[in-house]
Amino acid sequence: MDQFRPDIYQKSIYDINYQKLKENGICCLIFDLDNTIASIDIEVPDKRLLEFFLYLEDLGFKTIILSNASKKRVAPFKEKCNIDSSFKAKKPLKGKYLKILNIYNYKDTEIACIGDQLLTDIFGANRMGFTSILVNPISKKESFGTKINRCVEKMIFKGFQKRGIFLKGHYYE
Repeated sequence: MDQFRPDIYQKSIYDINYQKLKENGICCLIFDLDNTIASIDIEVPDKRLLEFFLYLEDLGFKTIILSNASKKRVAPFKEKCNIDSSFKAKKPLKGKYLKILNIYNYKDTEIACIGDQLLTDIFGANRMGFTSILVNPISKKESFGTKINRCVEKMIFKGFQKRGIFLKGHYYE
């Protein structure tokens, strides 16, 4: 169960203390796309998201979108936000994470992964030794595969609650 427990839990990407991450040696931020930085029905980033990625760049972070979605889905965010991306990542498998480590020459302790799903984003980050950050989904609209994952997540959350180690809505750094 601990493989699914996030290191940090915040309401949204905008609530994370990025300065503290920087102070803790994080250099690279890997973001999930769907329901983490944008709802699945949004095709291009809005002004707030564009400004957000400029802010992270000003802080000195390397930012990457790592998504299980298609190239067509990811491309507008990559281009408009002017950040690197990887599509069809097959999270939580290690392949694309290892590629990022290789290309950018980061240590596992220098990367934080931010996403809305325990089974893909958090499990993938934890199995790589990255800092894992869970955020609430932006929207209730989800793909069929994600709806299935949410059923499994509910059982994991119940297990966490029984052990008193994680409560939804109780945010922590």
